[in-house]
Amino acid sequence: MFQLYYDHAAKAKDDVLSGLTVALALVPEAVAFAFVAGVNPLVGLYGAFLMGLVTSLVGGRPGMISGATGAMAVVMVALVAQHGVEYLFATIVITGLIQVAFGGLKFGKYIRMVPYPVMLGFVNGLAIVIFLAQMQQFQVKGADGIMHWLSGPPLFTMLGLVALTMAIMFLLPKITRAFPGGLAAIITVSLLVIFGGLDTKSVGDIADISGGFPTFHIPDLPMNLETLYIILPYAFILAGVGLIESLLTMTVVDEMTGTRGQGNRVSIGQGLANMVNGFFGGMGGCAMIGQTMINVSSGGLRNLSGISAALFLLSFIVFASDLIAMVPVAALVGLMFMVVIGTFEWGSFNLLNKIPREDSFVGILVAVVTVFTDLAMAVIVGVIATALVFAWKQARHVYAETLINEEGSKIYILHGPLFFASIHRFNELFDVENDPDDVIIDFAYSRVADHSAIESIDSLAEKYTKVGKTLHLRHLSSECKELFEQAGDLVEVNIKEDPHYHVADDKLA
Repeated sequence: MFQLYYDHAAKAKDDVLSGLTVALALVPEAVAFAFVAGVNPLVGLYGAFLMGLVTSLVGGRPGMISGATGAMAVVMVALVAQHGVEYLFATIVITGLIQVAFGGLKFGKYIRMVPYPVMLGFVNGLAIVIFLAQMQQFQVKGADGIMHWLSGPPLFTMLGLVALTMAIMFLLPKITRAFPGGLAAIITVSLLVIFGGLDTKSVGDIADISGGFPTFHIPDLPMNLETLYIILPYAFILAGVGLIESLLTMTVVDEMTGTRGQGNRVSIGQGLANMVNGFFGGMGGCAMIGQTMINVSSGGLRNLSGISAALFLLSFIVFASDLIAMVPVAALVGLMFMVVIGTFEWGSFNLLNKIPREDSFVGILVAVVTVFTDLAMAVIVGVIATALVFAWKQARHVYAETLINEEGSKIYILHGPLFFASIHRFNELFDVENDPDDVIIDFAYSRVADHSAIESIDSLAEKYTKVGKTLHLRHLSSECKELFEQAGDLVEVNIKEDPHYHVADDKLA
């Protein structure tokens, strides 16, 4: 009994300390994303608090951290600039409803269909995005109001503190895992800056994070069809971006922990959290891969870590804003750099010469699109590219064995799927001019998949008919015979041997 209690207490300690580390890293991230979206920093902080708390309570993947994210902030900025923050709150509510419906209809399982090269590109692309996002911390606004890169002593101080943070996070886990390396690094560097009198940028220099508890607020905007017409497109885009990032982050945690998350539950949890955000003045959000990596690597493998992170963040806002304001930004940058190192799949470089070139291309494509556009677009492009690559590979598998039977008829025994990508190869298999007067095409080892294949067979039948030759089609599905216009009478029906499958054609839809 005492051992069981000790085990639970130790795990709870890991979750709470990991949550504290995550909360400290959430502050500058939430503030930065609020600036991106064009809203008050407190809106971003409330969004991070509410997302983290609600998802962990009702639908979170254990170990996964949700909050205000850049992927969604870049979508929000146009809405806020044109219509104001109240429209954003209403949009976030609709976004949540869409995500709840997505999970309720059990669509979350389809994230398992995202190919591995797309996952690899997603992870590497996000690591690059996280790294680039830290570069703004190495800039300072000059007297002319323009951002300039740090130079001289301020730059060396910043780099030295970043390096010290990374060194502590790298070395401490090799000595002991009783205390999270990230939290130890933040505390150590903060004390060094405060008591050493070092002049460097702190969280307080970014924004004032002091505030109260979030309050219930119904979005103040006209309730009519015109309003719905404005917010609905943004809501669908935000819902899609949030679900893609959350579900892909879930699969990354699954691989890291050797466990399996519930995609539908995650979708519902994200939706409920966004709905709460809309009614309590938060900017909404989704899963955050950077903070999730911090959490998991620090030992936060249960929902308690997410709850702790959210409550610590709220306590910073309400009670400890002055203390958090003294935390040097360099410590948080160093923390995020370690996240980048841990997130990036360095082994993907070794895979470049070991996996098919098409898979390498898809992975690099997704990473590049992630960096220059957004996650949702990257995943869509990656899935489409993978599908086209798969279709091309399958098209190359179409071939035919030929033989002459006792009656002198030439038999083509077709192998491989017949669909839009393989019809060119299919047409090259036949020698209409030099074939004998009687030709048989046997589809026993093939499948007719779509309308393009039907058209191709029809066209081939017409060619044989024009030169006065007889064509027989064997072992086709009954649906094929129904769809043929020229070759319908050429199909030989064998009830016992003919296969039964469906053809993707609008005529039968």
